[in-house]
Amino acid sequence: MNRLIIIGAGGHGRVIADIALKIGYTDVAFVDDKTTGASMGMPIVGTTACLDALDDGATDFVIAIGNNSVRRAIATKHRVNWVSLVHPSAQIGVNVKIGVGTVVMAGAIINPCTTVGSHAIINTGAIIEHDNLIGDYAHISPGATLGGTVTVGELTHVGIGATVKNNIKIADGCTLGAGAVAVKNLSESGTYIGVPARMMK
Repeated sequence: MNRLIIIGAGGHGRVIADIALKIGYTDVAFVDDKTTGASMGMPIVGTTACLDALDDGATDFVIAIGNNSVRRAIATKHRVNWVSLVHPSAQIGVNVKIGVGTVVMAGAIINPCTTVGSHAIINTGAIIEHDNLIGDYAHISPGATLGGTVTVGELTHVGIGATVKNNIKIADGCTLGAGAVAVKNLSESGTYIGVPARMMK
């Protein structure tokens, strides 16, 4: 573990850089399509068009972009050495599986027998109870709470402080708004808000 390139030099990227330093990376750089120079004193070494050229076989890569669809597009286009990062303060239960490219932020809790897909985000202080299934490219936002045996579909975004009751299934491509409470299955892609959560028309 030495060199890490983070795709995305914004705020989310800076949080991931902090994790990288805490877990032992000593050489961290960014790639960004809009910003040049440096972020947190770490160099921005190019754009996403440079990714394949930066892959020297010894460098690790992670995507720090909150937009789930953009994250998927980058991950499927570039076959570099994607890695997962877990903050030292996160609590990971037994029999938890975390997919490649996924990032688990500070204070997150993932309880036993949960599977998290690839290139997902388990953000600061999120609570994922036992036996959950979190799809690829999903984002569980800060302070969100998922009860036991919840399924979150691919590309779904669970907003800040949202709550999902036990045994709920959320379809692919959903957005559960900040503070919303899902008490029944969200079986159709769309945006859900409120308590209880209802689809926006």
